[in-house]
Amino acid sequence: MKKIDHHFTIEEYQLQELNQEEQSLIQKAKDATALSHSPYSRFRVGCAILLENGETVLGANQENAAYPVCLCAEGVALANAAANFNKVSIVSMAITIATEHGKMLDPVAPCGLCRQSILEYENRQNKNISLYLKGEGEKIYKVQSIKDLLPLNFSDKALL
Repeated sequence: MKKIDHHFTIEEYQLQELNQEEQSLIQKAKDATALSHSPYSRFRVGCAILLENGETVLGANQENAAYPVCLCAEGVALANAAANFNKVSIVSMAITIATEHGKMLDPVAPCGLCRQSILEYENRQNKNISLYLKGEGEKIYKVQSIKDLLPLNFSDKALL
């Protein structure tokens, strides 16, 4: 038997420790939670994507009474970026939440489906996408690549 350890670093910040561009991206993600359609869970997620050309695109979760067909904020934002800025690389993403079920202080991470979707964009553009994750508390987590959150990922290399 052989053990394989996978290590990655999560950086933890307070908002004021980030530069103005990072703070603005997180604020835009927070503002995007107001665009959420979440009448069932009351769990609003906002996502803001910074593109290489300086543009920012937003996404918010969109629920459906048939939960499996809901759209996550990250997926909405990625589709927005692909539809409106098809050939522009994604630099970073901020993901925030707001909920009516008490405070969720710790940062939240993308679901498995969104992790795979972000991985597709990283692979397509052949560069990492930094992720800023924030709950309703003061902590902000930063990871350098979605591969840190999805270490045993499935990519197009498996299909060749």
